Amino acid sequence: MALQINYNSGVYEIKGLLNSQNSVYLENHLNALIAASTGIVLSLEKVTAIDQYAIKSVIALQEQTILMDKSFYIIGKKNKCVSEQFDALHYNDLLL
Repeated sequence: MALQINYNSGVYEIKGLLNSQNSVYLENHLNALIAASTGIVLSLEKVTAIDQYAIKSVIALQEQTILMDKSFYIIGKKNKCVSEQFDALHYNDLLL
């Protein structure tokens, strides 16, 4: 399944495979949204698979947003593949 980004009730939902090949697309899209907003809520609950490169991209976006004094929340603790990958990189505490 291709990567989809949907906006639903204030949350940007990512659906499909998130990896090094398409995380640049996600970064570019979220960078534009971050510039125009006070914060982002990103849901990874519908991600079917994620690699460590994509996780590092999401974490870098979160760090950048915090430096801009904006909020960035990552939902995904209930998704086993996401939480396992975040845990492997010791970032599981960032998931909601």
